[in-house]
Amino acid sequence: MPAKNSDLDVLVVGLGRFGGAAALELRRLGHRVVAIEKDGFLAEKFLGRLTSIIHGDASDPTVIRDAKVSRFKIAVVGVGSSIEASVLASANLVDAGVPTIWAKAMSPEHARILDRIGVQHIVRPEADTGRRVAHLVGGKLQDYIEFDDGFAIVKMRPPTETIGFTLEQSAIRSKYGVTVVGVKSPGEDFTYAVPSTKVSAHDTLIVSGPSELLERLAARP
Repeated sequence: MPAKNSDLDVLVVGLGRFGGAAALELRRLGHRVVAIEKDGFLAEKFLGRLTSIIHGDASDPTVIRDAKVSRFKIAVVGVGSSIEASVLASANLVDAGVPTIWAKAMSPEHARILDRIGVQHIVRPEADTGRRVAHLVGGKLQDYIEFDDGFAIVKMRPPTETIGFTLEQSAIRSKYGVTVVGVKSPGEDFTYAVPSTKVSAHDTLIVSGPSELLERLAARP
């Protein structure tokens, strides 16, 4: 059941793989989700699963105007079949005054255009996934999430120099410029890290900081 304390109105444009997944997850989290989809067959697949669905082409300003999109604080543009359609839909949303727009970009050029027309949050799923995999294939990191400003949060095995010591004793923050946020011991709940937290060889560390500094820590044996 959707969470009762979550009540954002979110507009999703395009119900392809990216937009459809975002729409369903937003709905699961308890938000009211209205979607615009020009493919009638695809729109029909989501009937009853979202708050409402508008069958129309968001690259057409008339469709955007009739949908009264200015009532939405957030919009997600998941159009992936055409850069032109994505840009036009995003521009229509900007012109309509939607304050926060997330949009999928299919290339660096596409991302630059979206940025120039005023889209605040640009997602490149293929590139983002590729970078994440590159950080994980070496086996040092168990998970990796990077943000736009070069800041990241990683899940990793403890470096040898931390095992058997408290975080204060191993001085990870002063040595590497990153922060151990939490520690997960086998069979136990996640706990927030404090200077007196002692690290064992079987623990998992959650560490945050600049990407390049995290990579330096992960390179330690």
